[in-house]
Amino acid sequence: MISVALVDDHRVVTRGLKLYLESFSDIRVVGVASSGEELLAQADQWSPQVVALDLLMPGGLDGVETARRLHETHPDIRIVALTASVDEARLIGVLRAGACGYVRKDADPEVLLAAIRAAAQGRTFVDPSVAGGILSGARAPDTISPRELEVLRQIAFGRTNREIGERLFVSEETIKTHVGRILDKLGLQHRTQLVAYALKHGMVELEEL
Repeated sequence: MISVALVDDHRVVTRGLKLYLESFSDIRVVGVASSGEELLAQADQWSPQVVALDLLMPGGLDGVETARRLHETHPDIRIVALTASVDEARLIGVLRAGACGYVRKDADPEVLLAAIRAAAQGRTFVDPSVAGGILSGARAPDTISPRELEVLRQIAFGRTNREIGERLFVSEETIKTHVGRILDKLGLQHRTQLVAYALKHGMVELEEL
């Protein structure tokens, strides 16, 4: 059972999300907050595994700052950011603040469901529809070798270099070298972009996450 808290200042949104998520037997919504302050005040009582957090809430704490404070006080709680617009700076900001997922509000409900399930399993998830906006300058995927493709898939599953090395029976340093080469070949700068790239190009499917 995945316990989830919802944070959005629009009650229609949280009510709809609660009904949708609780239609699945593995998810239970343990709390609903209309502000970052309310979430932080209730986090101990609710003790959710995953928080679905709106980034643009009027007044008080915004989503990025809420994520940062929640991650500092409750590092085990996984955060999925919800946004109405694609903004690479905000995406990178909230991921650096501690979020492990990023989903557009106009995405299909199944995308949020996949993000919550991935987050609960410790994986990183970036909405495929956001991928195009954060991959400017990325090069064609046919430059990737079969081994690099497998490393890229493992990154998309949220695994660390050490975990990938154990799965592929090579050293952590070898995986680090592969990651550097993949970033260079694709013209990208960080692992979050690799997750987005893998989703955008069909190297992993939502059902696998």
